[in-house]
Amino acid sequence: MKNKSSNKNLHKANQAKKDEFYTQLVDIENELKHYKDQFRNKVVYCNCDDPFESNFFKYFASNFNALKLKKLIATSYAKSPIVGGQLPLFEVKGLKGKQPFKMEISEVLDANKDGAIDLTDVKSLLKHNANVSSPLKSTGDFRSDECIELLKEADIVVTNPPFSLFREYVAQLVKYDKKFLILGQQGAIIYKEIIPLIKENKIWLGYDNGGTKWFQVPMDYDIPTESRKKIENGIKYFSMGSVNWYTNLDVARRHKQMSFYKKYTPEEYPKYDNYDAINVNYKADIPMDYDGIMGVPVTFLDNYNPDQFEIIGLDRYTGKNGDKDFTINGKLLFRRLLIKNKKVKK
Repeated sequence: MKNKSSNKNLHKANQAKKDEFYTQLVDIENELKHYKDQFRNKVVYCNCDDPFESNFFKYFASNFNALKLKKLIATSYAKSPIVGGQLPLFEVKGLKGKQPFKMEISEVLDANKDGAIDLTDVKSLLKHNANVSSPLKSTGDFRSDECIELLKEADIVVTNPPFSLFREYVAQLVKYDKKFLILGQQGAIIYKEIIPLIKENKIWLGYDNGGTKWFQVPMDYDIPTESRKKIENGIKYFSMGSVNWYTNLDVARRHKQMSFYKKYTPEEYPKYDNYDAINVNYKADIPMDYDGIMGVPVTFLDNYNPDQFEIIGLDRYTGKNGDKDFTINGKLLFRRLLIKNKKVKK
């Protein structure tokens, strides 16, 4: 019979395996193209990325000069199950065997003299420069003292953090006052720890949100739902449903005013049984003349302009109705974000 310590370690191992999602390069490119000017002369840290498999590392290393980065740092977490596919460890100066390590790049030269910087030049850099790569003393966990010191040096953090640790991961970024652009499940919007940050304009959505994104996973990763898995060119992919980009970098559409055409009537916009606010079923139907609190779908955050609206909170976390979901005539409603229109004159 296994003891409690063994069971605990097994649970941690299984949970870590569930977090082994590798973001596709196309998804990174589709989002990062909107922020290029914001990376100029910045130190970028990918702190949940095995550089040998991470497309985040690949993107920033290949575009190091185009983005005019000051420095790129990446740290690996323990032993990647698919490590070595892009560049075997034994070809990298300063590393021996599969171990947690860090990479720090301050310059990428055109090694093959073809007039362009690409992954071939990055591979040459890693293969011949022992100062770029070095072993970590710890596991490479983003919470370790070693990784926190690297975090302090960074200007912007960009990665796909472990979804099971999303709350803790974001809390650390806020604690150290870092700019960031990270992936997370769409459902993270309604986390009790995230809603206050959204309300205080400390975190908001990026551009390419929702919809299906496919993540590379180890070949032995168990995916019971057929519609959520596929294998292409010998690589296994898993779709975990809708995924959002979360950031505190400037997003152009946050400054765009939403336009409305409907006016308030009590018949079309009934009030909740257990909270003094009207219900709006679709964000396009927000009444342009209502100055009170409104409950809208959480998809409103895709169009949220802090100069136009104030976010009050989320229905179940208002503290005024016993943390219960809202109802109308006793009927339970799906999650509602509470907002007020700043532009309506009282």
